Amino acid sequence: AGNTAMDAMRVSLRLGAELGLKKLYIKDDGLNPTGSLKDRASGVAVAKALELNYSTIACSSTGNAASSCAGNAARMGLRTVIFVPERAPEGKVAQLLIFGAKVISVRGDYRQTFELSRDAIAKYGWYNRNAGINPILTEGKKTVALEIAEQLSWNPTDWVAVSVGDGCTVGGVYNGFHDLYALGMIERIPRILGVQSTGCCPFVDANGGELVPAEENTIADSIAVGVPRNPKKAQRAVSASDGRWVAVTDDEILDAMRLLGRSEGVFGEPAGVTATAGVRRAVAQGIIKPDETVTVISTGSGLKDVKNALRAAGKPFSCAPDIRSRFC
Repeated sequence: AGNTAMDAMRVSLRLGAELGLKKLYIKDDGLNPTGSLKDRASGVAVAKALELNYSTIACSSTGNAASSCAGNAARMGLRTVIFVPERAPEGKVAQLLIFGAKVISVRGDYRQTFELSRDAIAKYGWYNRNAGINPILTEGKKTVALEIAEQLSWNPTDWVAVSVGDGCTVGGVYNGFHDLYALGMIERIPRILGVQSTGCCPFVDANGGELVPAEENTIADSIAVGVPRNPKKAQRAVSASDGRWVAVTDDEILDAMRLLGRSEGVFGEPAGVTATAGVRRAVAQGIIKPDETVTVISTGSGLKDVKNALRAAGKPFSCAPDIRSRFC
């Protein structure tokens, strides 16, 4: 999955200037096969399921992990059973159905969806793709850090910004840089900026302490996880890298969608651009200095959530089929 995004690392002077930075890099994982960073983990999970002779792989997800799991499994001939909360965006559910998954829409939040999937997987003996339970998923997710380091000639930026929900992705990013540092391939581990939505920010509220279940009230569905399943990995990623946590509002997320689109041609879903919104806030708060370098990971395609994309972009101009119409 990572090879598809290998050429998706770009330096952005325009976006950097908008955010108050001299140099900013964008890692666009919306270009992966099913449109999100989760392909990295699903590719590893499917390979492991085949190695262990499973015929069915299952997981719960707010959307991206689900569609990624279903797409990768379909390519390799595995059945999938996917549990999603009923609020999952139509674009992601459509992907699941097209990929042939058996989709269980749970009338509840992500916590309830996760618990049902966990119980069903145990009952029916399916391969478990849930990142909060299966540690091998981190091995897939850390490849984004390996690529960032390689594409920057083994001299990563001062900061790497990641949107955070369950905690597995940010944990994987840190693990990737830690491995390279331990091998002597990079001289330092970048500081990790963990970004959440103010509508669901248990890590930000905890600030390194004990997590308390949070409401899941944000348009950024992929990171709307009130009870994260990888808290230790996520908190270690930020604390061990001398990083920071920040939260941004849904309005800031919508603005980041517009900003990435008009400045770089990157169409990101709400959760995918949350890290960009977080960088803007971190610069404004003095957490990130203007002369520091930053890599922001855009984790998912905007085609996953067209409803909120239109909310961010507005409506097209309507006119009659007449050249005399005033449209310019």
